[in-house]
Amino acid sequence: MKTDLSAALRPALVLTLLFALLLGIGYPLAMTGIGQLLFPGAANGSLVTENGKVIGSTVVGQAFVSDRYFQTRPSAAGKGYDGLSSSGSNLGPASQALVDRVGPDVERRRAEGVDAIPADLVTASGSGLDPDLSPAAAIVQVPRIAGVRNLPPSAVRALVERSIEAPVAGILGEPRVNVLALNRALDRLGAS
Repeated sequence: MKTDLSAALRPALVLTLLFALLLGIGYPLAMTGIGQLLFPGAANGSLVTENGKVIGSTVVGQAFVSDRYFQTRPSAAGKGYDGLSSSGSNLGPASQALVDRVGPDVERRRAEGVDAIPADLVTASGSGLDPDLSPAAAIVQVPRIAGVRNLPPSAVRALVERSIEAPVAGILGEPRVNVLALNRALDRLGAS
């Protein structure tokens, strides 16, 4: 009986060790290498640099607090766009906590003169890290930004319209505007 157990145990241990090395080390290293070779920008976080300094990422949102910039949607990730605390708020439409959290944002948007407030301006995304806004959420901010920057509203609106990204392959997702890219283009517009 002892020899039967050792005869069965040895191959099981060898296969466990083999697959642990293969699938726990070999496969992840191969995928990392392929990613670095074929898609180095995406594999390294889709980072955006300016003058050699990282200023953000195209796939992770960041807060813009100045009135000179398009504002992103609120973040439920930690203290705001914290990748280590990524999650939604899990607050449902009947939640008083959601009403209390959204209320000040709604009032602020109304004070800016926005009547029809797009939902993504006052609610967090599922991950809390969304870098994009709906085109409607960007367009309602045009009058504020044009006024603060002393730019013609038509020029700012045209910038938003040029920044709209179509759904992937024309069918996946919704039209969207990357806020970091839009704000960088806004700075270039103001400088010209």
